[in-house]
Amino acid sequence: MKPYRRIYIISMILMICAFFMAACSQDQGMTGSVDQNNEETAETQDAVSAEDTDPDADEETFTMRMKINDTDVNVAWENNASVKALAELASAGPVTIQTSAYGGFEQVGSIGTTLPSNDTNIKTKAGDIMLYTSDQMVIFYGSNSWAYTRLGRITDKSASELRDLLSGSGVTVTVTAE
Repeated sequence: MKPYRRIYIISMILMICAFFMAACSQDQGMTGSVDQNNEETAETQDAVSAEDTDPDADEETFTMRMKINDTDVNVAWENNASVKALAELASAGPVTIQTSAYGGFEQVGSIGTTLPSNDTNIKTKAGDIMLYTSDQMVIFYGSNSWAYTRLGRITDKSASELRDLLSGSGVTVTVTAE
């Protein structure tokens, strides 16, 4: 190959490299503005989410109570769409769920309707109340790992009290709203 052809080829390669380097540096500048837009979008979404979970919002609020057989239990309910739907259901009348023992660590029973859900993998512990397959309530007196939507947590019973309350063959759970 003649020397001037090598110089020509090398020059072309260098020009192409320079072109790509310039294009890459412009993309980085554009990426920065995209990242900034993404951050602004995330902030806007956080603000919308904060509005959705604002307890002072104009939505009708309900105080829900739970009874297991004849025992009232205090529940710290989650602030999510599943609990809101359960509260609406309970505002029309008591929601009674006949449960069955399962696996030696939980009671599970059909709610009788489908609620909105947002299942995530969760490691449960005694006292956790979960929504399973959008239509079943699960109350734990032991531990398990599975995909659930968190509904709440029983706050006034120890693990041994929960075991005594829930470890039978089946219990009746009643949820009411005021």
